[in-house]
Amino acid sequence: MSFYRWDGDALILDCHLQPKASNDAFAGLHGERLKIRLTAPPVDGKANAHLLAFLAESFGVAKSQVSLLSDQQSRQKRVRIQTPATLPAELGLTARPF
Repeated sequence: MSFYRWDGDALILDCHLQPKASNDAFAGLHGERLKIRLTAPPVDGKANAHLLAFLAESFGVAKSQVSLLSDQQSRQKRVRIQTPATLPAELGLTARPF
């Protein structure tokens, strides 16, 4: 199993968050999830909002094109990115299968 899959033109990511990190970055794999370090604290939805903004910037889309599909209160998240404009090279993602 991989940390990502395509659902039509949307990219679904399974993530593991590390809040209160020193910088925002992709940090390899944590099991079968993409580990993401975020500077935001895990209170009042700040880490979730920061995650969506970080992914929107990384994939070249508007924040409205990134949504949380599951696990709002957990470090384990599933995120949907609608029609990503770019794929970050460090993630080694393959393009849409069509």
